[in-house]
Amino acid sequence: MNPFENPPPENPTIDLLLNTIRERRPNADLTMVKLAYEFAAEAHKGQIRKSGVPYLLHPLCTAIILAEMNMDPTIIIAGLLHDVPEDTQVTIEEIEKNFGSEVAHLVAGVTKLGKIKYRGIERYIENLRKMFVAMAEDIRVVIIKFADRLHNLHTLDYLPPKKQYRVALETLEIYAPIANRLGMGEMKGQLEDLSFKYVYPKEYAWTRGLVEERYEKREAYINEVRLALERELRTDNVKFISLSGRLKRLYSLYQKLLRHDKNIEKIHDMIALRVIVDDIGDCYAALGVIHKLWRPLPGRIKDYIAQPKPNGYQSLHTTVFCEQGQIVEFQIRDEQQHLNAEYGVAAHWSYDETEQRDGSRQIKWVRELAAVGDAMQRLKDLENLKIDIFQNRIFVFTPKGDVIDLPENATPIDFAFAVHTQIGNQCAGARVNDRIVSLDQPLKSGDVIDIIVDKAKKGPSADWIKFVKTNHAKSCIKQFAKRSLADWIKMALPSRGN
Repeated sequence: MNPFENPPPENPTIDLLLNTIRERRPNADLTMVKLAYEFAAEAHKGQIRKSGVPYLLHPLCTAIILAEMNMDPTIIIAGLLHDVPEDTQVTIEEIEKNFGSEVAHLVAGVTKLGKIKYRGIERYIENLRKMFVAMAEDIRVVIIKFADRLHNLHTLDYLPPKKQYRVALETLEIYAPIANRLGMGEMKGQLEDLSFKYVYPKEYAWTRGLVEERYEKREAYINEVRLALERELRTDNVKFISLSGRLKRLYSLYQKLLRHDKNIEKIHDMIALRVIVDDIGDCYAALGVIHKLWRPLPGRIKDYIAQPKPNGYQSLHTTVFCEQGQIVEFQIRDEQQHLNAEYGVAAHWSYDETEQRDGSRQIKWVRELAAVGDAMQRLKDLENLKIDIFQNRIFVFTPKGDVIDLPENATPIDFAFAVHTQIGNQCAGARVNDRIVSLDQPLKSGDVIDIIVDKAKKGPSADWIKFVKTNHAKSCIKQFAKRSLADWIKMALPSRGN
């Protein structure tokens, strides 16, 4: 259990890439991967990075990251070639001639996406819109872009401080939240931690110091708990694949510390235990064993298997009082759930090529990206953009059990408009978990909301604009107010015929 991220290999080689692919895909044909490497080497010949190393090492490291994610050879080849059209004289047409239309399509997508930079709000939002549209068209383009950004973050030390800050801030504000929305937990965590020290250097040093101070002692304790659980699982004949400690990532820990008055003693999942089992039945069996051994904390059992998060995340979470009364969090999931939790939509390209891999259809949010991109053309307020797209999300339920994905602190009115515009227009009240609440009450993940509808009601209250959180709700309220004003003016003015 390594507390901090390992940097990429100092001297990556084509053999390292090929061996990484072979480990994960023993039957893969690597001929085209080798040819793509040779093609990229010739195209980037003579180009040098800011660090003084040959430019070729960047696309090679990008490809290695994709191989470590178990991406298929087509995506890895596109990773090797992703900078060729932008930084060399080689065209997309030449790539298509040598590597086929699918690779050319992916490389063109990365090239079209370009670089996201802060150059005024309109340019910024337009670049974000391109990213969302690119995801809607082919999510693989963004997976390659994530790998590209991840390696660039590892080499930020060679850039001037202002550019370090800009790239790291872009990552925290754009890339990491999108990775989170796509269920790519491992990518999100790495992007955040690598950016953390450049955007908030003092806070990074403080948080890392807290972890280093407590890590060894906490690790020894967690190992004791792990061995005790292993013995009990074997006694009860509950099969498990692995049982390991997981250190909470630095940026995630820092954010949690801010919510707990910077008191590390209030953080119970600095190191959590992760149990990987064969199937869903074993998940619940392992949960039973844990609760037989140790008493769970009230309200801290979360079943994300029965009710997955909007980004597809599935796992059982429980927090218990262990030996010496210390509090420990456990996460329990099967192998496929673990793969999905680590790589999100990218996991759908980690299967053998004969299996179904249409990951973009697995998550509703991905299907809506084109619409989001179109809506962003009309959006000029960056803060509203962050609320609707990048802010932490909650997931709440209709009385029938349908999941509704909303930004943090959304209200029953936001929920009503998310279900249907007419329900929002005719909302007269709300029950949350069978209790009548005010319409401005912030919702929490797991809440069940039942909207009380008044069919005689013609539209929303103008006062709701003061507390709703989503742009959709705000837009509906404003549109109704405009229509009402237009109707009033029409009635008040004399007709032309008089």
